[in-house]
Amino acid sequence: MSNSDVSLPKALWDKTLNAIVDSLGLTEVHDEDGGPYMSLESHAPMAQGNVGNVRLFKGDGLHHMVTCSISVPQIFLDSHMLFAMGKSDTGLPHFTLDSVKAGDINSFHLDLVQRLDLGSNLDYMNEVYLPLTETTEEAKAIEGLTPAQISPRQYAIMSPWMLVQRANDEAFSKIDPYVEAYLNHWLSLIENGISEKALAGVSKEELIKRDARNKAIIFDPEIDPVWGRIQMLIGEEAVEQLRNLLKSTST
Repeated sequence: MSNSDVSLPKALWDKTLNAIVDSLGLTEVHDEDGGPYMSLESHAPMAQGNVGNVRLFKGDGLHHMVTCSISVPQIFLDSHMLFAMGKSDTGLPHFTLDSVKAGDINSFHLDLVQRLDLGSNLDYMNEVYLPLTETTEEAKAIEGLTPAQISPRQYAIMSPWMLVQRANDEAFSKIDPYVEAYLNHWLSLIENGISEKALAGVSKEELIKRDARNKAIIFDPEIDPVWGRIQMLIGEEAVEQLRNLLKSTST
C-alpha cells in the first residue's frame, strides 16, 4: 500500500503510535510465530480471512500499550485504536486515541483518562488537565468538526477534556497539532511524575482498586455499544480476549 492509499485516520494513528514507542522505548510483544499479539479473523459474511490485529507493547513507566486495528474494505471501515496505560498504583492518566474512517466520514476520540475522581481532587485536576484546556477549546472550534454522539456516562468515566469528534477530510487534516499537544503533555507527566500534592491523601491501594473498577466500566459492552459491532466482525472469543487485555491491571 502506498502512502497515498493510507487514510488520514490511519496516518494520524501511525504517527502517534510511533511517537509513543520511540519516546518511551517500548518493546512489542509478539505471538509465538513472531507476528502481532493477536490476529483478528472475520466472522462476518461480507469479509473473509484476516481483518486486523491487536498489538501489545511493554516498557518502563507504563503497564502496557494495546492497539487494535480493523480494516474491512467491503464496508468501507478503517479503524485504529491505541490505549497506553499507566501503572495501576500511579496517578498517571491513560492516553487513548481512536482514529477511524467509516465511509466518507472520519472520526477520532482523544483523551487522558482520569485516575482520580476530579470532583474531589482539585490539585490533581489542575495539574493533569487544566493545561489542556486551551488546546481542547481550540480543537473543538475547527471548522468541519462536529461532536460525536456519546452518552454522559461515557464522559463521566473518561474525562471532561475528552475530544470525540467527526470530521471531513479538511478538518481532520488540521487536528494533528492538537493530538500532539495532548501526547506531549502526557509524556511530560511521565517524565516529571504526578506530584505528591496532586495525589495527597490517596494510597497506592486505592489507586489500584479504582483503576480496576474504572477499566471494567470503560470496556463494558453495556456502556460502549461499539463492542457489539466489533463482535459481529471478529467474534465473541476475540472480543473477550481484547477486553480482558484492556481491563488488566498492574500490581
